[in-house]
Amino acid sequence: MNLLSQWLARHVGDDELRRELATADVSTLGEPERAAVEELRAELDADAGGGDLERVVRETLEALALGT
Repeated sequence: MNLLSQWLARHVGDDELRRELATADVSTLGEPERAAVEELRAELDADAGGGDLERVVRETLEALALGT
């Protein structure tokens, strides 16, 4: 979650976020949280950038924080 917050504040870039998510262990997450991380990975791989990526990062952060 820290990395997502750092990305939103522009302290880290897309490449670092992509690298960290590629190696993140999501096996301990519940299904909704795991799905949110997978959606974010796919969005980064699509290299959409802009508002869509920011929306997905925010949704992923919310899912991880709330456990939903």
